[in-house]
Amino acid sequence: MYSLRSLDVMSCAKMMGALYACIGLIILPFLLLAGFAGLMFGQREAALSGVGMLILAILAPIFYGVMGFLIGALTAWIYNLVARRVGGIRMELIADAVSAPQALS
Repeated sequence: MYSLRSLDVMSCAKMMGALYACIGLIILPFLLLAGFAGLMFGQREAALSGVGMLILAILAPIFYGVMGFLIGALTAWIYNLVARRVGGIRMELIADAVSAPQALS
C-alpha cells in the first residue's frame, strides 16, 4: 500500500485550469447559439441580451480556466494540510506488465 501524502499545488492548479477551460469551450457553442438567436429573432431588449450572451461566450472559457486554476490550487493546498494530519489517501498500485522488446530478425 502507498499513501498519497502531498500534491504539488502548481501542477494541480495548472491541470484544473486546463480542464475547466475545456469545459468552458464545451459550453461555448450553446452560448453562441443563444446569443445569435437573441440578435436575430428578438426585439431591442432581446438583442441586448443577445450581445450579452456573445460576450459571455467569449469570456466563459477564460473565466472557467481562471476559476479552475484558483480552485485547483486551493484544493491541493487544503489536501496537503489535511493529509499531514490524517495520513493521506491509501492506494494499492499494480505495475503494468511490460513486454521485453522483440529482436528484429
